[in-house]
Amino acid sequence: MPRILSLSTLFPNAHTPRFGTFVARQMETLAATPDWDVTLINPVGVPPIAAGRYKPIAKAAVDGVEGGVQVYRPRFTLFPKFGGRFNPAMIARAALPLARKLHADQPFDLLDAQFFYPDGPAIAQIADALQLPFSIKARGADISHWGAVPYARNAMLEAATSAYGLLAVSEALRLDMGDLGMPVETITVHYTGLDHTLFKPLNRAECREWMAENHAMQLAENEKLVTSVGALIPRKGQTLLIQALVELPDVHLALVGRGDDRTALASEARRLGVARRVHMLGSLDHTELPIVLSASNAMALNSASEGLANAWVEALACGTPIVITDVGGARELVKSDSAGRIVDYDPDNEPSVFARAIREVLYADYSQYDVAANAAHFSWEANAAALADYYRGLIGG
Repeated sequence: MPRILSLSTLFPNAHTPRFGTFVARQMETLAATPDWDVTLINPVGVPPIAAGRYKPIAKAAVDGVEGGVQVYRPRFTLFPKFGGRFNPAMIARAALPLARKLHADQPFDLLDAQFFYPDGPAIAQIADALQLPFSIKARGADISHWGAVPYARNAMLEAATSAYGLLAVSEALRLDMGDLGMPVETITVHYTGLDHTLFKPLNRAECREWMAENHAMQLAENEKLVTSVGALIPRKGQTLLIQALVELPDVHLALVGRGDDRTALASEARRLGVARRVHMLGSLDHTELPIVLSASNAMALNSASEGLANAWVEALACGTPIVITDVGGARELVKSDSAGRIVDYDPDNEPSVFARAIREVLYADYSQYDVAANAAHFSWEANAAALADYYRGLIGG
């Protein structure tokens, strides 16, 4: 049975249970197959003095078996705002003694990083110390954001050159990695998975009743609901969606996620006189998200960059068409009108551009089941099978 040791800073814990759930589902599904032994290290960054908001983060650094995967959470020294350059080395310093002990007790066949920075350079250092092959996966922001930071880009390129293989969540991201200078011939496209027992079309009227009871969202019969799922940060572009509501008087906007932009977004909604139609739902449990998506007539994201967003796939699976920017793997997913619309990304886009695309989708009123068919080929089982084939190719098994 091949043994994989995966490292991921992007992973749920007791403090942030929704953070990186797609990484957890991927590794849990692989571990559930009879042929693979999966261990995961989820390094937790904590400053030298764990005060304020870092107290609960430090308390979440607890080991355990989660979803059939043994998860270890060593703490590494984090320097908030200024530590980006040092994080790979700090992670490697904290994780290497643990990895060395686990490898001595029962040898691993392959090491793996689930995010390109800081995870990639960190796993490269650990692999060098243990003399083991390793792989790195790119997911989107790790390439678009960190690839523009010189010290991070240099560390990523060095790690990519030493890796036995690389993964990208979309073909578009694979090409972006090549543009950055990574060896394209070693990059395999590995699409995300999906839980079809959870993300499926639900009765829209019943879901709206649930929204009224649980989120005080009262919609008139003629009013539509557009949901945007993503962290409330500038890169996700929710400000433009709020501005688009001025041209969509019968539309409400639900924002699912949390982040530093929340106050500014609420202020913009008040300034434009649309605050009554903007609903901040915060971070939702995964069991609630399908209800919100099924209650919606569209899901919109004005992202500056993506790999292939799980929120796109989850919305389609619930029968909700998407209106998204032409970034990452958008064109690999939106291949039919029933899947939604793609808007050219421009930081200076006028709200009317998104308003027009949203109006087209609302007017078309596609069947939920026709929309859901666009996501039928995504599953965690297919994701794990593809990952297993890829790993076998690296270790020669």
